[in-house]
Amino acid sequence: MKTRQHQPLRRLQKGASLLEGIAYLGIAAIVVIGAIALLNSAFSSANSNQLNSELSAEQTASRKLFMTTQGNYGGADFTTALASAKGFPQSLTVDTKGDVTNAWGGSVTVAGNATTAGQFAITYTAVPEDVCINSLTSTTEGWLGVAVGGNAAIQPPITPVQAKKACAATNTIIWTSN
Repeated sequence: MKTRQHQPLRRLQKGASLLEGIAYLGIAAIVVIGAIALLNSAFSSANSNQLNSELSAEQTASRKLFMTTQGNYGGADFTTALASAKGFPQSLTVDTKGDVTNAWGGSVTVAGNATTAGQFAITYTAVPEDVCINSLTSTTEGWLGVAVGGNAAIQPPITPVQAKKACAATNTIIWTSN
């Protein structure tokens, strides 16, 4: 009769070892950090595009509001009148008093230029630096000038170097149009 030789049973490993777990977490962390970086970049680009879209809508609505006065915008703030005429896009918050707030919690105002007839200015406050730079470089020649932080206005087209020099961490930007 043949006898079987018993070989020791191998225990199958269940789960991952500590080194495998650490490696997995390290790779997952790298992926998450990369995704966050891309997401931040995408949000910055989207915010810049949104700002430029808002400006275009506000410029058109302001011109339409004063069409019968042949572009005589006066020298007063007409933000409330523009809000009542539904001249602001829905991406901006307009309260019951007609005060307008942008995506970063800053104010948005539209006013005629008291010193130069036929011009008006759209002012945004609390604009982050990355959005400031991107929006300045994409400001078209349909604007007479853009002033940042109380500095002299820059005439479009605005280069990235000019935009970087003009923008700070948080900005007040004034676009002038006719």
